[in-house]
Amino acid sequence: MEQTIPKLNTSKLGSGIGLLNEKPLHASLKQWYAQPGDRFEVAVDGFVIDIVRDNQLLEIQTGNFAAIKSKLTKLASSHPIRIIYPIAQEKWIVKLSKDEGKANTRRKSPKKGHVEDVFWEMVRLPQLISNRNFSLEVLMIQEEEVRRFEKNRRWRRNGWCTEERRLLDVVDRRLLKTPADWLAFLPEGMETFTTKEIADTLNIRRELAQKMAYALRTAQLIELIGKRGRGNLYRVSVQT
Repeated sequence: MEQTIPKLNTSKLGSGIGLLNEKPLHASLKQWYAQPGDRFEVAVDGFVIDIVRDNQLLEIQTGNFAAIKSKLTKLASSHPIRIIYPIAQEKWIVKLSKDEGKANTRRKSPKKGHVEDVFWEMVRLPQLISNRNFSLEVLMIQEEEVRRFEKNRRWRRNGWCTEERRLLDVVDRRLLKTPADWLAFLPEGMETFTTKEIADTLNIRRELAQKMAYALRTAQLIELIGKRGRGNLYRVSVQT
């Protein structure tokens, strides 16, 4: 069924919001997240911040975290900073027609995102999990991904590359701020666990469970205590 991008409430946006050079998904999320009194595109310690709310820095990141690792590490040393990160719970793919006069195609992707997918990125800066100035809010969204054909890029997706991503709706959100928030990803009732047990219980890929264990261990929220069979055995190492 066709879906249209919902009208966003721009009445809450303050002057100075920078949308001119932003990608559609980033700009729409900034509009969705904004509140009265927010300041936009503010220079802080040599970096430009998407939103400043009171004394908190809010940065929307739609790409990989490696690109902002240095920025986050420096700012979190002296400022409360929150990353707003969207994960596509549902996605529709639009392919722009290669031939003039022919219609674009639109289909729903069978892939579904889950909140645990945040660990694909958190392995890039796990040390920030234990930083009291750092928090992360995951937004589960419906999005539309527009692709165009480039004949010289056949090595990827048979020549199709992403033109832009568009926000359709925000369907859920989860704030990760305290050790308890991060440890809540682990299966309930397990005093000790392996990454295989995490993967099987949460119905996620083993590779993702390994990244989760790496991030939580680096943040000193869990610890390695031995082996169970061939797998590393972990337990929670902090009181929540």
